[in-house]
Amino acid sequence: MTVVMNAIGPTYRRSFWRDLFVLTGRSIKVTWRLPFAVIPNLAISLFFLLVYQGGLSGISALPAFGGAHYLNFIVPVAVVSGAVGGAGGSGQALIRDLESRYFTKLRLTPASPTAFVLAPMIAGMLQLIVQTILILVVAAAMGLSVPTGFVGLLVVVLLAAGWGLAFAGYAVAIALRSGNSQTAQAATFVFFPLLFLSDTFVPLSLIGAAWLKVAARINPTTYVFGAMREVLMYGWKSRPILEGILAIVILSAITLGWAVFTARRTLRRK
Repeated sequence: MTVVMNAIGPTYRRSFWRDLFVLTGRSIKVTWRLPFAVIPNLAISLFFLLVYQGGLSGISALPAFGGAHYLNFIVPVAVVSGAVGGAGGSGQALIRDLESRYFTKLRLTPASPTAFVLAPMIAGMLQLIVQTILILVVAAAMGLSVPTGFVGLLVVVLLAAGWGLAFAGYAVAIALRSGNSQTAQAATFVFFPLLFLSDTFVPLSLIGAAWLKVAARINPTTYVFGAMREVLMYGWKSRPILEGILAIVILSAITLGWAVFTARRTLRRK
């Protein structure tokens, strides 16, 4: 028996990518079966875009904007808020699996717990890509003109997907630790301080309160905004883009590691 288990063990370990593919496909199907779970998040993002553009666009005449349109400045707020809202759906998907005992059944299979955690995140990331494209299409209809062209828009989509993946790790870890949909949903509200303690509505140079400037400088959201705004407003200056990518990579490493660690502990308890 030991010989047999040793022989098939490597096969199980090599099946990680197959497990990930199958479980991601399942998560995508579940997502598309519940389209109305996606619509509110998209509607809120578009609401941000329309209201902020309509109410604050006049301040783009200030020298700090460098002649750029306010629409280009505010689009990242709609994109990032949509990315975080969509990422929270990954946690809700796991809650449904916990409540239906699907997560418990997984323990009886050789499926990788890491694949089980990553699958809803990847499905959510694909959803976010579609959602971000829709936001950019609406922004284009409102007059968005991007100096970096199609490639710049592609960079914005990829940054949004990366940020959403990083936040999905947090949402999944909270869902696994709590096992409660209300707690998991409430945990996503941590984003709102991150959103507003940043250069959300005006450039960092126009923020008057010293404490708010400090909060914005240590807030990873600021650097994600900066990377998106660089390609939407000015061009290909490398430093803001690299800072945004670095913020996403660091946060992703922390949250995904936490999610995988929590999943392994949860499977051992079940």
